[in-house]
Amino acid sequence: MSQVHALSDDQVGQELRKMTAFIKQEAIEKAREIEIKANEEFSIEKSKLVREETDAIDAAYAKKFKQASMTQQITRSTVANKTRLRVLGARQELLDDIFDTAAKKLAESAKGDKYTAVLKGLLLEGMYALSESEVAVRARKADAAAVKKAAAEAEKEYEKETGKSCKVKLDEENQLPEGTSGGVFVVGGNGKIEINNTFEERLRLLQSSALPAVRKALFGPNPNRKFFD
Repeated sequence: MSQVHALSDDQVGQELRKMTAFIKQEAIEKAREIEIKANEEFSIEKSKLVREETDAIDAAYAKKFKQASMTQQITRSTVANKTRLRVLGARQELLDDIFDTAAKKLAESAKGDKYTAVLKGLLLEGMYALSESEVAVRARKADAAAVKKAAAEAEKEYEKETGKSCKVKLDEENQLPEGTSGGVFVVGGNGKIEINNTFEERLRLLQSSALPAVRKALFGPNPNRKFFD
């Protein structure tokens, strides 16, 4: 039967020191593991925060850049529209001046033999259109003599061209205002049909039909126009 020997005080002290050293080493290693894990988690969290802040900054910058781009586009569009309107306004003023000048020239030309010939042509146009045996003519009081002369010539030419007679009667009770440039109204159908052959009406019709050509002659072809007559 074996015998159990009691440990001496020195042996007990050595065992305690070994145990203490082992526990201390375990604690150091555990602390190191905890520190490494904590550092890793800190790095991950820090990277996450940095990425989130970077994304937020990028998003804010993109939003501001988009807003700045839109503002710039709106400003450019506004400036372009204002410039276009100014150009169109200036062009329209020029066109208005041209036709105003033409109206004054017409008023100045309403005299002499050439004017009588013009009146004859305006009367014949109305006579051919109405094709009646008698038409009334309204004119300015100042044009009465010229209209009567033109009417006599128009009656002869009308009969020669159509083989029918048409009497032209000057309506002295319903004269055109003296402020008009010239020309005549040819009235038929017992006063129900009026053909406006005044200079103002002819200029208005010309302005409407010739305006595209005048614009092209003055300002060149319109680059935005896709279709032409």
